[in-house]
Amino acid sequence: MSFRNYLPFYKRNLKVALPVILSQAGQVLVQQVDNMMVGRVGTTELAAVSFANSIFIVGMVMGMGFTFGLTPLTGHEYAIGNHKKASSLFRNSLLTHFAMAIALALVLLSVSFFMKYMGQPPQVIAEAVPYFRILVISMIPFLMFFTFKQFTEGLGNTALAMYITLSANALNILLNYILIFGKLGFPALGVMGAGYASLTARTLMPLLFFIIYLKKDWLKRYFILLRKTTFNKKQIKDLIQIGYPISGQMLLEVSAFALSGVMMGWIGEVPLAAHQIALGLASVTFMIVTGIASATTIRVSHQYSRQNYKNMYKAAMASLHLVLAFMTTTALIFLIFRGSLPMIYSQNPEVIALASQLLIMAAIFQVFDGMQVVMLGVLRGLADVKQAMFYAFFAYLVVNIPLAYLLAFTFEVGPIGIWTGFVAGLGIAAILFFIRFRKQYLILSRKNLSYD
Repeated sequence: MSFRNYLPFYKRNLKVALPVILSQAGQVLVQQVDNMMVGRVGTTELAAVSFANSIFIVGMVMGMGFTFGLTPLTGHEYAIGNHKKASSLFRNSLLTHFAMAIALALVLLSVSFFMKYMGQPPQVIAEAVPYFRILVISMIPFLMFFTFKQFTEGLGNTALAMYITLSANALNILLNYILIFGKLGFPALGVMGAGYASLTARTLMPLLFFIIYLKKDWLKRYFILLRKTTFNKKQIKDLIQIGYPISGQMLLEVSAFALSGVMMGWIGEVPLAAHQIALGLASVTFMIVTGIASATTIRVSHQYSRQNYKNMYKAAMASLHLVLAFMTTTALIFLIFRGSLPMIYSQNPEVIALASQLLIMAAIFQVFDGMQVVMLGVLRGLADVKQAMFYAFFAYLVVNIPLAYLLAFTFEVGPIGIWTGFVAGLGIAAILFFIRFRKQYLILSRKNLSYD
C-alpha cells in the first residue's frame, strides 16, 4: 500500500501515542537525571544504582506487565459501549493489582538479603541495598497508578497519565537535587536521596489520578457505576489470564537485561558503570517506542472489537513503519555521537571509553528492539499474549543469556560479548512476534467479516 493510504493511520496513531510518549519520556528523564546526579557523586554510587535497578526492574516490570492486561479488556468494553462492565473491570483490577503489588514487594524485600552473594564489589553492595529497599516500597503506589493509567488508556484517553507523570517527574527531579546534594538545609544523602525522591513522587501519582476521577464527569461515572458492581471471579480470572502472559514476557525480557547487568558486575565496576550509561541512553529511545506500542494496543483493540480487521491491520503496520524509521534515526545518532554522549554521565575516562564502544552495539539493536516492542503492542491489542511469552522465553533465556555468557567469559570478548547477546535475542523475538501477528491476521481475514 502507498504512503497516502497509510497517512491517516500515522496521524491517528501518533495522536494517541504522543501523550504516552511524553509520559514515557518523562519517566526516562527522571532515570537519566538520577544517573547523572548520582554519577557526579562517584563511580561506586553510579554502579550501586545500576546494580540495584537491574534487580528492582525485574519485579517492577513484572507488576507493570500484569496491569497491561487491563487495557485491551477495557478497550473492548468501551468500544461496544458497555460502561458498566468496564467499571466492574476497574474495581476488580484495583483489588487484583494491589494484592499483586504487596506480594511482589515482599518477594523483592526478601531478595535484598541475598544481594551480597551476587558477586558485586562490597562497596557497591553497601550503597545498593538500602537504596533498593526504598525502591521496593515505592513500587506499591506506582503500580496502583498504573492501574488507573491502563484503565484510562483503555477508554482511549492517554493525556491524563501524561499530565500526572510529568508533574510527578518535575517533583522527582527537584527532590533529587535537594536530597542527593543536600540543598535548602537538607543533608546530602547521595544514593539514598534519589531513593527518597522516587518514593515521594510515586506516592503522589495515584493520589492525583484519584482526585481527577472525582472531578471529571466523564470519569466520575465509572466511580458511580463502580459502587453498583461487585467483585467478579470471572473478571479477576480474565485479568490474570491476559495479565500473566504479558507480565511473563516482560519479565523474561527484563530478566535477560538484569542478568546481563549482574554479569557486567563480575567483570568489574567500570564495565558496570559503562553498561548503565549505554543502557540508559538506549532506554530513552525504547520508552518513546513503548509509547507508540501502547497507542497501538489501544487502536488495535478498538478495531478488533468492532471486527474491522482491515483497519486493524493498517493501524498495526503504520506503527511498525513509524518505529522502524525512528529507531534507524536514533541508531545513527548513537553511532555519530558515541564518543561524547557518555560524558553527560561520567568524567571517568575508562567509563567513557567503554561506554562509547557499547553504544555501537546499542545502535545495532535499536531496530530490532523497536520492532519487537511494537509487535507486542499489536498482539496485546488482540489479547493474543500467551504465545508471545513462549517466544520470549526462547529468545531471551535460550539464546540471549547463554550466548552473552559464552562470548563474554568463555571466548573472553568481555562487555561487547554481553551486548552481542542482546542483539541476537531481540532480533529473534522481533521476527517471531511479527510472524505471529501475520498468522493471526490471516486467520481473521479469512472469516470475511465486516470491513470498512
